[in-house]
Amino acid sequence: MTSTTTSSTTTIQDTQVLRHSRLLGVGVYRPERSVPNTEIAERTGLDPAWIESRSGIRARRYASDDETLPTMATAAAEKALAAAGIGADQVGAVILATITSMEQMPAVAVEVAHRLGARQAAAFDISAACAGFCHGLALASDLVRMGRADHVLVIGAERMTDILDHSDRDTAFLFADGAGAVVVGPSDEPGIGPVVWRADGSRNAALKMTSPWHDGTGERPDDKPAITMSGWKVYRWATGELVPATRRMLELAGVTVDQLDAFVPHQANMLITDFVVDQLGLSERTAVARDIVTSGNSSAASIPLAMEELLASGKAPSGGLALLVGFGAGLVYAGQVVRLP
Repeated sequence: MTSTTTSSTTTIQDTQVLRHSRLLGVGVYRPERSVPNTEIAERTGLDPAWIESRSGIRARRYASDDETLPTMATAAAEKALAAAGIGADQVGAVILATITSMEQMPAVAVEVAHRLGARQAAAFDISAACAGFCHGLALASDLVRMGRADHVLVIGAERMTDILDHSDRDTAFLFADGAGAVVVGPSDEPGIGPVVWRADGSRNAALKMTSPWHDGTGERPDDKPAITMSGWKVYRWATGELVPATRRMLELAGVTVDQLDAFVPHQANMLITDFVVDQLGLSERTAVARDIVTSGNSSAASIPLAMEELLASGKAPSGGLALLVGFGAGLVYAGQVVRLP
């Protein structure tokens, strides 16, 4: 007897329905060692006051050998789970944004999930540089909204000092280490707005690695590849792209500038932050994240670190509306409006 049903007429069953998502908790890990501008100045010959005026940074955090990428990411994730009141066994996915894993595989997220005891979770890394956290947040929100997972951990974790030329006068004073995480879960009301994101590959030479891990023939360079940046090119791109992009984020979320309780940009450079704040016309009631002053630029970790600082210091309220935006190598950006955990 031959079945009359064929693969072309068989419908894939999908009974999931849309629901809302929001941030339930945030947690961070800041390396113990704080490195002041005077120490950077000794290696680069730069004036400490110039470093602060050019970047807004007075100090940054450097991880020790014991503060590994998985260790920092796990510590931040544990705090986020505790803040959300969620057990590791309730996590359906772990998304980790990083560009500083020294191993191509397996994903750092897999080790973090194992350390946490999230035995039923999917786990994977994403590479979107300093915009990685907002990319991960968009993916997590969709997973929760579609019912693919009830709770998703989004982690940004970096050891930028592993890919830093500490004598490079263009980058040595900027970058730092750390980790931050949030738990995304279901909500009765919308808590994470639509993402706005873009990649501009025509500008990818502005911020990249000095060389690949090998030259295409299997030969590895004598010196470890390091991050290199044309700061003025990144600044010109960011100041040209971010203002219309952030306005679009607000528009899609149905939120006006004067309704924002917080603005949490990637902590790249205080000059970029100040420019966007001015162009958006943010009022004094909107708390602006300036964690860069004591934490430096920690790439994918900077937004959750800055978010936690605003909440812990009482500068921004739990449940308040915040605009997040990340941008970096690619050149890429991503961001969305969220309700703070």
